[in-house]
Amino acid sequence: MGFSLIAIDGGSPPRSGTTQIHIVVLDVNDNSPVFLQELYVAHILENAPEGSVILSVVATDLDEGPNGDISYQFSQAVGESDSAFVIDPVSGEIKLTKPLDFEAAENHELTVQATDGGGLSAICKVLVEVVDVNDNAPELVVSSFSSPLPENALPGTVVALFAVRDRDSGANGKISCALEDQLFFSLHPAYKNYYELVTVSTLDREETAQYILSVTAADAGSPPLTTTQTFTVDISDVNDNAPVFNQTSYTMYVRENNVPTVLVGAVSAADADTGSNAKVTYSLLPAHPTEQPPCSCISVNSENGDVFVLRPLDYEQIRQVEVLVSASDTGSPPLSANVTVRLVVVDENDNAPLVLYPSQDSSPPSSELVPLSAEAGYVVTKVVAVDADSGQNSWLSYHLLRATDPGLFVVGAQSGEVRLRRPVTERDAVKQKLVVLVRDNGQPPLSATASLSVLLLSDFSDVHITHSSLATEDEGDSLTMYLIISLVFVSLLFLASMGAFVAIKVYKRKELKGGQVLCSAGNLQSGLADAAAAGTLPHPYCYEISLTTGSGNSEFKFLKPILPSLPPQHCTMGRGTDNEQDFPLGPITLDDVAANNPGMLSAEPFNSLSFK
Repeated sequence: MGFSLIAIDGGSPPRSGTTQIHIVVLDVNDNSPVFLQELYVAHILENAPEGSVILSVVATDLDEGPNGDISYQFSQAVGESDSAFVIDPVSGEIKLTKPLDFEAAENHELTVQATDGGGLSAICKVLVEVVDVNDNAPELVVSSFSSPLPENALPGTVVALFAVRDRDSGANGKISCALEDQLFFSLHPAYKNYYELVTVSTLDREETAQYILSVTAADAGSPPLTTTQTFTVDISDVNDNAPVFNQTSYTMYVRENNVPTVLVGAVSAADADTGSNAKVTYSLLPAHPTEQPPCSCISVNSENGDVFVLRPLDYEQIRQVEVLVSASDTGSPPLSANVTVRLVVVDENDNAPLVLYPSQDSSPPSSELVPLSAEAGYVVTKVVAVDADSGQNSWLSYHLLRATDPGLFVVGAQSGEVRLRRPVTERDAVKQKLVVLVRDNGQPPLSATASLSVLLLSDFSDVHITHSSLATEDEGDSLTMYLIISLVFVSLLFLASMGAFVAIKVYKRKELKGGQVLCSAGNLQSGLADAAAAGTLPHPYCYEISLTTGSGNSEFKFLKPILPSLPPQHCTMGRGTDNEQDFPLGPITLDDVAANNPGMLSAEPFNSLSFK
């Protein structure tokens, strides 16, 4: 500050003098700094980068000079929460040293001290409010979860209970949950931030055995953040499906006369369930509720459904058998299904044709009458036969097997009618015998024969006489047959006797081999004189009698047995080179021999004797 000082003298004119006085007031630090605001409030995003200026504090000091120089600082030791801030000591700018986290601290309170050069100070409050940023996605916390879920669970069954939360605030922390498109499940809020995942309709494991559910939680921030939680729900099986056969009915075939326990087919059923609920066993049931236990000729394997025929079947007795096969699972309670199994017996050609007419049992057999005036094509009779088999095994054909006059008759192959092939003539035998063969069409074919008699008559009034004569002829034929049989028997007996006789002779000849038997002609003549007188052969001839010609080992000499004591000096008997014996004796006749050995010869043995 300055002023002027004037000095005036008392003269006249007075004289004065002026001087300038400057007073310099020296400052004393008598003023403390003063902040413009006692409380500073700042808002900053939590994602503000490091070094961002939050705000600047300003303090003034009326002093001058060093006393008016102000420096800024935090008035207290920077705590952990304040380590993110720094203040410029000259300008008072407060800056970030690291990012803020709204979820850790929503606001920060700072104390700033302003100090002048003289040591006087003042403080102010700085409130830093952190502005939330949507930097946290929602969270899902599962409280309970049920899996597997039985397929018979009622609608409204709670599958999962979970809570949602978001650390952000405001719209950033507002959460909404959604379930992806599902027809069988839905999401309902329970209380506060809890949600329930429930069923909305019945489930079917056979259609879908597993569900993958996705729950999405989204906040209302900008941009919104989302979180997805996946629930895998397995559906456990319930025995709600009965076995199903792969056919609505089964037809199986077996040939008659089959071997026991033959496999004829199999039934098969499947169960859509799983585990023990899907294990199928098979059993037989009566085809009709009123029936007793099923046919004992059929059996089914309880494990694989194979069908067996236990005993041989006869098509002529049983042509078809129907049974019910039941397929049952092992669930609780068990479920079952039935199917009809039809067993068809296939015919085999095991029956020969049976002739019904003409009857083959009648005695004497009946005869068909045909007039001599009959023309070609005349129906004599018809052979009627049946076959117990079926199909082509019972198709019969008729054939003329044998006839007295084959050219006179013809048999219809299909009808069995016996007709005249040509007109009857007088040269044809009155009695005609025919044998008709009846054959079926099986493989191999079986056949039967039908015998019939046909009488060719000019007048049917002669029927009785003809039948009598025919009966006589039949008796004669029978007698002839008996005679033939007797003759054959006697011939066999004779051959056996002669064989024994030859064997004995051969045995004796071996004993006498190399020896000679001498006989006297005189004695022989005297011993056979009477026989020679009655003989029929000339005296100069010798003869021998033997069974066969040319057989040296089996021949026998007729005179040997009847001349056992002939003198050896008159006749020598030995083995010749041609197997014959010569006797230069007088004429000897067969009658002489027979007289000396009655019973030695008979009518039949002489048929085999040879003479020389």
